[in-house]
Amino acid sequence: MKKEILELFDNTYPDRDYTIEIVNPEFTSVCPITGLPDFGTIIIRYVPDKSCIELKSLKYYFLEFRNAGIFYENITNRILDDLVALLKPRSLSVITEWKARGGITETVTVNYCAKS
Repeated sequence: MKKEILELFDNTYPDRDYTIEIVNPEFTSVCPITGLPDFGTIIIRYVPDKSCIELKSLKYYFLEFRNAGIFYENITNRILDDLVALLKPRSLSVITEWKARGGITETVTVNYCAKS
């Protein structure tokens, strides 16, 4: 996945805490074991500091996962790591909710909070 695709813009209100929530209900990747497609919803919630993520670049970043053989847990943590490294937010959460496969669903949540 190419995190270089991600672009930022300046936060006009860096002195205010507010939450941005981004939902992608059409996320796809591939199971590294079976090669079958996985379908999920990605939810990102963050309190920005100096920068915000540009949504078109985030959409293209998500498309990088489409043909990648990667586990749900790794996707969730990778997105968090890439966004924290780029945004340096006050806090950020990534929640991935996966469609049923074999009658089983999975939700993975990972959180980051900047040290004061």
